[in-house]
Amino acid sequence: MAFWAGNFIVIKGALGVLPPVGFTLLRFILASAILLVVLRWREGRVRIPLRDLWPLAALGALGFGAYQILWTTALGRISAGDSAVLIATSPVLTALIAVAIGTDTLTRTKLAGAALSFAGVFIVVGAGTGVGFAGDTVGYALTLLGAVCWATYSALGGPVLRKHSPLRATTWATIAGTAVMAIPGITQLWTVDLASVGPPAWLAVAYSGTLAAGIGNVIVLNGIGLLGPTRITALQTLVPALAVVLAFLILGEPIRLGQVVGGVIIVTGVVLTRLGSRSPTIPVRRA
Repeated sequence: MAFWAGNFIVIKGALGVLPPVGFTLLRFILASAILLVVLRWREGRVRIPLRDLWPLAALGALGFGAYQILWTTALGRISAGDSAVLIATSPVLTALIAVAIGTDTLTRTKLAGAALSFAGVFIVVGAGTGVGFAGDTVGYALTLLGAVCWATYSALGGPVLRKHSPLRATTWATIAGTAVMAIPGITQLWTVDLASVGPPAWLAVAYSGTLAAGIGNVIVLNGIGLLGPTRITALQTLVPALAVVLAFLILGEPIRLGQVVGGVIIVTGVVLTRLGSRSPTIPVRRA
């Protein structure tokens, strides 16, 4: 969770040097390579049946490709702390989409959790843009749209993802997401003089590609195998709080009262939503 929280800070700091989708493409190429090596080492083979590849690729294009493009683009427009708090709504959005497609039921507890979470979103956005929402609402909207992409991946992906180990499914979904980023990422990088990019930006790519997207996912997948998905995914509520504190310590972003109150309300809503779900777990993601 610390690696994932730190990812918001690292990417935010690097976006002044590298373009958002270009940066994301570089780190996901690195993450894909790491996951392929670990998959080969842990399971002996990397291939996946063709009949499962296409649906998994479609899910990866949405849950990793579209999500990452939207999230990193938005991160250049809003604070790292606000971004982390808003992304924390993903479990609530997942539960609502699951209800809409008929794989889960709407309970009073779940409805209360969803209402609380969206009230928290309103507080966080209002604290960031002002009561009149005159600030960069595009950044907030793109962040929430990215959260919807991840939630859709989580809600629709169960039947496909359960056919394979979490490591194998995550690896191929990550590769598919990387392919989606290729054209816009290369287009953005084409405008950058990479020879002039300093060591801090390359260290950011290394951190984000290895510790956050690569090794971080492997650690969490192993944790799920040892302790079960419910206990591990519950730890994801730590990410926004850690990210807000790190953004204050490293980037100098102020910790606003609205941000803290909204974040607490969102996390409370997430907990209620999971308590009201038949299946309280979601696929591992991240940043």
